[in-house]
Amino acid sequence: MLSSAALRKTGSGWEFASEEALEDFVEVHLQSLLGLTIIKRLFTVNEQRCDIIAVDENKRLVILELKNGEDRYVVQQLTRYYDALLEHKPFADRVDYDRPVRLIAITPKFHRDNFTARKYHGLFFQFLQFAIVFFEDNLNLQLKDVDTEQMSQVEIVHQQKESADNIPIPPKAFIKLLSQCELSQQQEILKIRDKILCFDKRMQEISDSGSIKYGNGNSKTSKFCAELCSDSKGNLILFLWLPLKGLTSKTISRARVWTDWNDNALIEGYVSRGIGGKVSSNKKVIANQTEKIKQNIKDIQQCMPRYTYFIERELLEYINSAIKLVNKSAASQILTYEEMKYIDLSKDVKDVFIKMKIIARYPEILEIAEYLGLAEKVRKQHCEK
Repeated sequence: MLSSAALRKTGSGWEFASEEALEDFVEVHLQSLLGLTIIKRLFTVNEQRCDIIAVDENKRLVILELKNGEDRYVVQQLTRYYDALLEHKPFADRVDYDRPVRLIAITPKFHRDNFTARKYHGLFFQFLQFAIVFFEDNLNLQLKDVDTEQMSQVEIVHQQKESADNIPIPPKAFIKLLSQCELSQQQEILKIRDKILCFDKRMQEISDSGSIKYGNGNSKTSKFCAELCSDSKGNLILFLWLPLKGLTSKTISRARVWTDWNDNALIEGYVSRGIGGKVSSNKKVIANQTEKIKQNIKDIQQCMPRYTYFIERELLEYINSAIKLVNKSAASQILTYEEMKYIDLSKDVKDVFIKMKIIARYPEILEIAEYLGLAEKVRKQHCEK
């Protein structure tokens, strides 16, 4: 699912590059445009393929048919979908079939035959006419109810780059990966894709066993520069072919990269194949330890009765672990994002040591504190004791 849209310029304005592009955009913005929650896109029932089925806040079934051009038969199509869905009643756990079904047609222009068909029909059909308009210097998709003239609109994020004119529409495998990301990240990922494809005219986008690779071909001798794939939980993972040994070696290898897709990135390890099970396992262990230390700090700060000798020992163990990571980083070894966040806890742990006067019970902490930049305040606290 894309938060941006594939558009093309026409003599009179803008239009979606295809009906699929229109469906992609409406699917992502269905909640903000119509207050609806999507259930399924392109759902087939009784040999009838519905563009979008959704529910409103009252669990009413909503069937949407989208057209990128004028069409004479949207009423007939929606009627067939209505009949098939009521016969089989799919997604009964999310839909209240005792409530009336909403039937919505969305097109840029309604053929007069649609109004005639609706006039003598026993069901009610909502006709929404869409247009791509400029609003506050940005392109927007505008929906207008042809009966009530009520309107809603949402900004269309798009790029106008001469160098990107020949970039193909993302393949379905890419869209599937992108749909698992936050909407705020999707546009940045698309920008990265554009940069990769524009880098060299020989660059190709290759779908391969659930991943998307970028390189100069799909043969055994191909040279790749980037890859996108996801883990079992749907988390998007980025790989870049980069120099080994912290970018200091002349040898290139496949590096797993953490990024927030907003200018921050961190090499997390070099993985020859797969997604890097060892890296993922280590990240999970460190993340769990981080949450445990956070809870210990919280308990101490709130003076919870759980604060005991054992928590003190756990915090001391944290300091020793953090020192190892600091030394690892000093030796130009790679740290994962989770390890960096783990080290960031040192300030909060330091405050706990000072507040709870732990130094009085564990003088050896003085030497440890030197490594984390805590020595000056710890010494002061120790002298006051």
